[in-house]
Amino acid sequence: MKTYQEMSKEELTQELTALKAEYEKIKGMGLALDMSRGKPGADQLDLSMGMLDVLDSKTALKSENGTDLRNYGVLDGIPEAKKLIADVIGTKPENVIIYGNSSLNIMYDQVARAEMFGICGNTPWCKLDKVKFLCPVPGYDRHFAITEYFGIEMINVPMLPTGPDMDMVEDLVSKDEAIKGIWCVPKYSNPQGICYSDETVDRLASMKTAAKDFRIFWDNAYGVHPIFEDVKVKNILDACKEAGNDNRAYYFFSTSKITFPGAGVSIIASSDDNIAEIKKVMTAQTIGYDKINQLRHVQFFKNADGVRKHMQILADCLKPKFETVLNTLEKELKGSGLITWENPKGGYFVSVDVLPGCAKRVVELAKEAGVTLTGAGATYPYKNDPKDSNIRLAPSYPTVEELQQAMDLFCVCVKKAGIEKLLEQA
Repeated sequence: MKTYQEMSKEELTQELTALKAEYEKIKGMGLALDMSRGKPGADQLDLSMGMLDVLDSKTALKSENGTDLRNYGVLDGIPEAKKLIADVIGTKPENVIIYGNSSLNIMYDQVARAEMFGICGNTPWCKLDKVKFLCPVPGYDRHFAITEYFGIEMINVPMLPTGPDMDMVEDLVSKDEAIKGIWCVPKYSNPQGICYSDETVDRLASMKTAAKDFRIFWDNAYGVHPIFEDVKVKNILDACKEAGNDNRAYYFFSTSKITFPGAGVSIIASSDDNIAEIKKVMTAQTIGYDKINQLRHVQFFKNADGVRKHMQILADCLKPKFETVLNTLEKELKGSGLITWENPKGGYFVSVDVLPGCAKRVVELAKEAGVTLTGAGATYPYKNDPKDSNIRLAPSYPTVEELQQAMDLFCVCVKKAGIEKLLEQA
């Protein structure tokens, strides 16, 4: 099979004519499908409905330490919920603080605390001339939105099959004390599905940093989300302790894509010093979060094994959706020369790279035909993909049938936009 780059101008023109007809035919179907965000579909949300029945009017709404969960109090979470989450992520309950449903909210707060009060006695970031963050790319748009909102300069770091380019990371952080942090999604990264190697985790934990208050923002959002294979990623908190940099990492986790995104629980885990500092600020911020919901999660899952069993059922729901996306890419675009893609082993996304200069055009074509994709550029800081190439596909929300329609259209859009670009360059 010829790649499109190997075709003559006449062959490309003929192919484009056929694609235009196919595109108009699909456009006439009146599709209205959304693949823009990693939202759980109804089939996934239904798996947690039993959580709403674990408590009733006869349930003794008391924690194991005797706290009445209907009342005020318990700043950092009820003991049994702290133990459940600590067992899931591999740390001690005393190093966990449980919040409300949004880990993104915690990340925002953590940046805000650093801005206003500083970290562990260091100068508040707002009093510094310049604050910078390392951003592995492609990456998570919501991370980049936080640092952009606070006026923090973001530096792109390429993602490799093992995680961020650590040669570049180590070089940058060793020379520039204005670099205060790095965003990390270590397991089934958003959007590529990359899992950090043990070497990458160890290098992050042990590297020399010019900034004394450098922090790793470790967003393990997909830590229990295998689909095809459960890849083991080394615990960053353990690695930092082993390296003598106990305070280096903030570990974020939530049940947003485990139970209900709007009614889950989220956590931050860190060293003794970091947790004590966060609690000190929290005492002025809140009296505590929803303890009844924390108990509901404990009663539903029972223990960490209960979470893992639930996630295997969830994986069974997601697997046909990911297979639909990957199989369609393989069937329609393999060997075309117009696209490359990742084959994630878990997580929530499939990352594709189309011909440079074509991502915005592909998204635009799909939108015109009734399929909403994540905006081109969203996976880069400032929404600026320098190659205009990366697109994040989110298979979780539509049904398999809807996904097939969306992917058929997507492949037509990739071909159409790619041929248009090749003809421009001919």
